[in-house]
Amino acid sequence: MSTVEKASALKALHEAPEILRVVNVWDAISARTVADLPGTRAIATAGHSIAASHGFADGEIPLDLALAAVARIVEATDLPVTADLDAGFGDPGETVRRAIGVGVVGANVEDRLVPLPEAVANVEDIVCVAEQEGVAFQLNARTDAIVRGGDRPLAESLDDAIERGRAFLAAGASTVFVPGVLDREATERLVSGLGERTLSVIGLPGALTAAEYEALGVARISYGPTTQRVALRALRDLAEDLYDGGVIPTDTPALN
Repeated sequence: MSTVEKASALKALHEAPEILRVVNVWDAISARTVADLPGTRAIATAGHSIAASHGFADGEIPLDLALAAVARIVEATDLPVTADLDAGFGDPGETVRRAIGVGVVGANVEDRLVPLPEAVANVEDIVCVAEQEGVAFQLNARTDAIVRGGDRPLAESLDDAIERGRAFLAAGASTVFVPGVLDREATERLVSGLGERTLSVIGLPGALTAAEYEALGVARISYGPTTQRVALRALRDLAEDLYDGGVIPTDTPALN
């Protein structure tokens, strides 16, 4: 598929009645491994995981290096790829233009709770760039209303998320990503405030299942850096076993 076709395919996945489940990857081999599964419809990168794999803290990887890593992921699969682009690396519009240039058809871009007019302007810049490139780019506009809400009551953070999310959707975002451990009540409030099939959530320990979020009208669920953490735990546990006299399990698949 071309970039234009992949963008249209991702748009359809966001708008479908079924929740879009994306298992986050961080390099070409993790992308291939996930892409080969029958249930995979799209690939999502995890910015935190890409940064960690290059020795950087989350949010500190240089743009050129991040885009090079994403480009390798795009090249590893024929599926639509949506990328975690942090807060836009200082110029969200231009960053998305470059991402589209390597074949990316969707992205998370964080608001980091900057003043709402500034956050909306960033969304507008991204939407404008996508229109100029002729791509139905799927902006999963992230608001940090909960994860950066500090000590304020959850109800206040949810109200903030709804206000920001509505403004992002009005500016042309496809979905609104509200990270945090969302229980049923919080999810119902967000879906009611934003509209069905517009909310994107993250699957974390203690969160609802994908099927439960789907029943509540959520459009998309991703898993962020936790997928890499599970993989690293498996590596650590294997290494400890090998140091303790173990051997490589005979049923180990040749996934690389």
